[in-house]
Amino acid sequence: MRKLILTIAALALLAAAAWFFGQRYIASVMHTPGPHKSAVTLEVRPGMGVRAVLTELERAGALQNAGAVALELRRRGSPTIKAGRYEIPARATPAEILAQLAAGRVVLESLTIVEGWTFADMRRAIAKHAEIDHTLAGKTDAELMRAIGHAGEQPEGRFLPDTYRFAAGSTDVAILRLAYDRLQTVLTDAWDKRTDNLPLKSPYEALILASIVEKETGLARERPQIAGVFTSRLRKGMRLQTDPTVIYGLGERYDGNIRERDLRSDTPYNTYTRS
Repeated sequence: MRKLILTIAALALLAAAAWFFGQRYIASVMHTPGPHKSAVTLEVRPGMGVRAVLTELERAGALQNAGAVALELRRRGSPTIKAGRYEIPARATPAEILAQLAAGRVVLESLTIVEGWTFADMRRAIAKHAEIDHTLAGKTDAELMRAIGHAGEQPEGRFLPDTYRFAAGSTDVAILRLAYDRLQTVLTDAWDKRTDNLPLKSPYEALILASIVEKETGLARERPQIAGVFTSRLRKGMRLQTDPTVIYGLGERYDGNIRERDLRSDTPYNTYTRS
């Protein structure tokens, strides 16, 4: 009996020692700088499991012992890893890599929507961006507006000019929704602060008028006077009859000159032919 007790005690001691030294080994692995002397790019695909990510990191040379890291994750629970492109810093430890993946610190791409662009200009810029997932290719403008949840709306002027940062592989729909929502926030704030008795029915009409005024002059000091003239015309039910709307309607046909026939050429934007 005494021998059995000693045997059990010895086994327990060995197990405790194995656990202790195993934990020390895993802790050492988790906090040892990686073998990679330069940054490593990691692509995490949607639905990719943690073990597959560890294997990919090991294959790329950013991990030396994916098995030990997997054991540690089994002990403390695997993080949810966001799909995207990650840039793993040179010599990053496994603990640092996992923290980056768990936080979803992906490489961000950028797209600039330039002030003054037409909707067609914006679509071309999005279509040429190599890091965007293009789901709207071949869609009409109306189909695009339906896809982003705003069916029936005119797309011109609906998206805030700005530089947008996004994860590689983001869809064109997601980026357009973001630009649309950003503009709505700006417009709503401006509309709430508007002067009383303006002859405008919506924030979108206010945006159109502001855009026309800005195209009429590059001098900020002249804009209040021009805005006053246009506001007066609107109150009287007159057409604005402003050249920038003709130019906008001509699009790529505009060659730097406005002719009489251009003033009479009806487009959705021509304020010589439309109120």
